[in-house]
Amino acid sequence: MGDVVYRSEVEITRHKGPLRSAKLPAEPDVVWFGVHGDIADHYGVDPDIAQPHAATLDYVVAAAAG
Repeated sequence: MGDVVYRSEVEITRHKGPLRSAKLPAEPDVVWFGVHGDIADHYGVDPDIAQPHAATLDYVVAAAAG
């Protein structure tokens, strides 16, 4: 097996409810994750309480479709 050439070091902070922030390599600002729309409805998140942000699924789809 070859040598490891890269290991991603990411720091995730969970805030209230589904709201999370991540410090990612090469990004000067934190990236916010949360829920919105149908995803919030599915998990029973009150839209008046939670700030809508892109969900983890949105980032995975964007990365795969890249």
